[in-house]
Amino acid sequence: MEPAELDVLGLREQLFHERVRECLICTLLFASLYILCHFIITCFKKHADFTTVDDEDAAVDRIALSMCTFTLAVSLGAVLLLPFSIVTNEVLLLFPHNYYIQWLNGSLIHGLWNLVFLFSNLSLVFLMPFAYFFTEAEGFAGSKKGILARVYETFVVLLLLTLLVLGMVWVASAIVDEDAGSRESLYDLWEYYLPYLYSCISLFGVLLLLLCTPVGLSRMFTVTGKLLVKPRLLEDLDEQLNCTRFEEAALSRKISAGPTSCWLSLSAALLREQFLAIQSRRLALELRRAASPWQRNLAYPLAMLCLLALTGISVLVVCFHTLELLLDDAAMPRGIQDAPLGQVSFSIFGSFGAALQVVLIFYLMVSSVVGFYSSPLFTRLLPARQDTPMTKIIGNCVSLLVLSSALPVFSRTLGITRFDLLGDFGRFNWLGNFYIVFLYNMLFAALTTLCLVKKFTWAVRAELIRAFGLHKLPLPVPRTRQPSKLC
Repeated sequence: MEPAELDVLGLREQLFHERVRECLICTLLFASLYILCHFIITCFKKHADFTTVDDEDAAVDRIALSMCTFTLAVSLGAVLLLPFSIVTNEVLLLFPHNYYIQWLNGSLIHGLWNLVFLFSNLSLVFLMPFAYFFTEAEGFAGSKKGILARVYETFVVLLLLTLLVLGMVWVASAIVDEDAGSRESLYDLWEYYLPYLYSCISLFGVLLLLLCTPVGLSRMFTVTGKLLVKPRLLEDLDEQLNCTRFEEAALSRKISAGPTSCWLSLSAALLREQFLAIQSRRLALELRRAASPWQRNLAYPLAMLCLLALTGISVLVVCFHTLELLLDDAAMPRGIQDAPLGQVSFSIFGSFGAALQVVLIFYLMVSSVVGFYSSPLFTRLLPARQDTPMTKIIGNCVSLLVLSSALPVFSRTLGITRFDLLGDFGRFNWLGNFYIVFLYNMLFAALTTLCLVKKFTWAVRAELIRAFGLHKLPLPVPRTRQPSKLC
């Protein structure tokens, strides 16, 4: 063979090995996420659903569980997507010629972005609706019962739902787009209508993050305060422990007295539940009381300072990005098809700035989840350990998928990072609209500031009242004038 043909064969062989290596890395990463998500879901799911004696229901339950696990793994992958890309860029900058990290390249990162986009669409459009309808299906009336009957009913319902959604998308695109051809044709389904549908879904996810993240940023202080032990100046554990012991002793005497009447026999189960709840609260208070002085006096202030610093930095970054939008067109979020990794850092502070960007992305995601479950509309979706039905697990997986798949667009729109959106994440129609992006940044800064000011004013007022002992004073009862009786 000639040298030119040998060079071509060597190049093809190298491309083949690189493609195999990328497939193996993606498979290993997703398998790790899938196993982790399986353990997470089984920790929250009801045990009764696994121990059913009906083989058909058990098979349906396993299929729905595998789909939920797949969706949750995709959600976790979407959360890790942008931080992994930023860390990869910094590693390639620090070690550009290292042999052991040559597998980190732009082709791998671009493939991960495309896979996350594809799997998120697949989970949101097909897997989760199929899992819900498959769980609720029983087969059409008159048909033979079994798995196939449930699958047939599920596919029919999904077909009807697909036609309804596509019709709504076609009407919405015809109203927004003034082109007469878009109102008369449906042949461009893959190139126009499906991206338009996912653009609307991504816009909904970004708006949901806009509403949940400011609430979550203010709620993070309360959640952290419940997990950590406060200093004795801010919390009197001895008084709480004594009150809990008195309540536990009183309930114990009521339970040991036995059902002396029909009313006590009816409320015996309720008394046992209250006794177990108070007992678990007493044990938690005893553990918090036994905390070391370092944990009590150092961990809580440091955690609060870290939360305050991260929240303040997030608001400052968004405010600076809002001013930058008015001066520089390059601040607008945009999509690229090739990732120039290892050439320049995406932060003006170098590796420290990139690490700070990764921390802020994770912090905003955790805050958005906390704010989502704290809102009155979605508080019913909060999963309970070993007591969450399958339908609620499906709802949680869909909610987390919507939030996590919008996180890269959310972070780039707010200017948390300068890493441009890869693949189809940058093809959303509304990303190029200056007014939407500018208004989004303004609303996020305003809502976050408003929630924090309200949170801290109420928190400072409550702590001052508690520190001075004013909460123990009896509240004055207003006297109401008795109405005079007519003779």
